[in-house]
Amino acid sequence: MTDLQRRAFLKSSALAMTAALLGASSRLSATTPKARILVVGGGFGGAIAAKYLGMADPDLRVTLVEKEPVFISCPMSNEVLSGERDLKDLTFGYRGLTRQGIAVVQDEIVEIDPVQHFARGASGNRYNYDKLILSPGVGYRWDAIEGLSEAVSERYPHAWKAGPQTLTLRRQLEAMEDGGVFAIVAPPNPFRCPPGPYERAAQVAQYFKRHKPNSKILILDAKDAFSKQGLFQAGWKQHYGEMIEWVPAAGGGTVEAIHPDSGTLVGEVEEYRGDVISLIPHQKAGAIAERAGLTDATGWCPVDQQTFASSLHPDIHVIGDACIAGAMPKSGYSANSQGKVCAAAIVAAIHGNAPPEPSYVNTCYSLIAPDHGISVAGVYALDNGRIQEIAGAGGVSPMDADARYRAVEARFAHDWFRNITADMFT
Repeated sequence: MTDLQRRAFLKSSALAMTAALLGASSRLSATTPKARILVVGGGFGGAIAAKYLGMADPDLRVTLVEKEPVFISCPMSNEVLSGERDLKDLTFGYRGLTRQGIAVVQDEIVEIDPVQHFARGASGNRYNYDKLILSPGVGYRWDAIEGLSEAVSERYPHAWKAGPQTLTLRRQLEAMEDGGVFAIVAPPNPFRCPPGPYERAAQVAQYFKRHKPNSKILILDAKDAFSKQGLFQAGWKQHYGEMIEWVPAAGGGTVEAIHPDSGTLVGEVEEYRGDVISLIPHQKAGAIAERAGLTDATGWCPVDQQTFASSLHPDIHVIGDACIAGAMPKSGYSANSQGKVCAAAIVAAIHGNAPPEPSYVNTCYSLIAPDHGISVAGVYALDNGRIQEIAGAGGVSPMDADARYRAVEARFAHDWFRNITADMFT
């Protein structure tokens, strides 16, 4: 399947999912009583779930609680490091949702009581609900690497939540002398945005090529393979020569400790030093999910993969990076797709109907150079209660594509970003 065919298939799948959601609302009785739906987290999953709930049934009382005043997108934030994009281009407000009747509250949820059906904010406010959608993103396993802590991460920024750490990392790269080493520590699976560390290497290499051509990039990886690996490595070589070195787990790339004062990374075989270090921690579900008793031994949230209702507390639905979603990766587009499926299931349940047959999609673009984009896409279906990828419906960019094809995919990447954020916030 070509990239253009994949895009058409993904678009038709998304339209079918939206039609199922909105079609369900047309069959609802106008006398159906309201239900209180609380959405916690205003990112790729939560914002879209809130919007589509309101679209499906204006009589629902939908409240979105988000601790930040604005949303800053992690997808495309690596372009801030190359200088191709400014952080303000990734920043979105919630006025579009409020114009559609969604109550948007800035607060941090610190407690969820699944028995009494309420959540409490750091403000002291109590939020009662009939159904809750939790989209908390990821948390970090600070104890997985000796010497790492939240405070240390401010010095060696992961920037895996776009915002201040993205700018810190950019300033550190600007201050680094030409000929220095930028080290990226890539975490084990599963983690948010599987291609992200490798796109980061490419975007920083783009900056180095222009401004610090004698510098090097070292990727220390806890894995022996990564998403779109062949495409990335070919693109690195084409544009940046030998500037980027990847050390897999089998080659000693797993980092076991960091000495913060010296910036020394202790691997299984040898020690490494970086003049600038982006240490991306091991990950788990966001902290509120753990506090609410929604995680299992893996650190992630088990759910009914048809409705995203928690396997532990069924009136709470968990979507996005925090949930265990079968074959779907932890990505912004996956969260968007899950938010729509979850909204449709909740609307159906409130009105006594069976959930519609779900369809799930994901697509992820990565930028190796300004005119060199690559992608991976997938379409998924429910099979015996588990989300499985439909063979042949997705795929990755062809290895032998020419420069024009790569440039088209780079343009598609920016179109994808404009489209998904418009869907969320307008």
